[in-house]
Amino acid sequence: RKMKFGMSDKIILSIGYTLLGVFALAILIPLVYVVIASFMDPNVLNNQGISFHLKDWTLDAYKRVLENKMIWRGFANSFFYSIAFTVISVFVTILAAYPMSKKEFVGRKFFNAIFIITMFFNGGLIPTFILVNQLHLVNTIWAILLPGAFNVWNMILARTYYQSIPKELREASALDGASELQHFFKIMIPLMKPSFAAMGIYQGMQSWNNFLWPMIVTNSIDKITLPVGLQSLLSPYGNNYDILIARSCFAIIPILALFVCFQRYFIEGMTAGGVKG
Repeated sequence: RKMKFGMSDKIILSIGYTLLGVFALAILIPLVYVVIASFMDPNVLNNQGISFHLKDWTLDAYKRVLENKMIWRGFANSFFYSIAFTVISVFVTILAAYPMSKKEFVGRKFFNAIFIITMFFNGGLIPTFILVNQLHLVNTIWAILLPGAFNVWNMILARTYYQSIPKELREASALDGASELQHFFKIMIPLMKPSFAAMGIYQGMQSWNNFLWPMIVTNSIDKITLPVGLQSLLSPYGNNYDILIARSCFAIIPILALFVCFQRYFIEGMTAGGVKG
């Protein structure tokens, strides 16, 4: 049955769709521009701008990017870092969110306040580096994987999802003799799959795009990330915009493909548990 909208509803919907369309164009137009520019001859790009004539297109920029061994090393490292960071982050987050979802947990409000404060204030880059250095983690994979693994926003998302799960499940598992750990791992974790997808994609994208921190805490080529490796192309090729654009496209293709493939799970995870606060 179709819903009937009044005039005011139609006006609001029209404004909403218009703003949504403008927002979508603001994202798509630069993205399309970058992709097209990455295939263009640098002389044409610098002198004339975008051209849709195939004779002005070339794959030289991508060839130069792919011929760089440091890029492939960074690609492999970023792939490993993203997976490891995501697993660690999701595991730590769901462990912290579970007790925070229980109203009977002593100190729940205090810890909630502490977590919220860290969303607005943090120690900063220099104190974090000093701490990592004192722990002798500089130039190790742990310097990349551990800082930032706990995400307060993801914790709130997981906590809200936990609260949306009926308490009767815990009562039923308790009658069957299940301990708190058994209830958590055998009942709660399987129900958290949509939330895992949202947290995993978010943390994976963050790790994949991370540039400044890996550049600071790693000083050996065998541990560099893809963004750091791509930055190395600036030295031999100066300000050749075709190289810069091609390397940008090369970096966003994997994470864009990941989001396209799992966007349904991401949306489901972000909206799951939204009935409770």
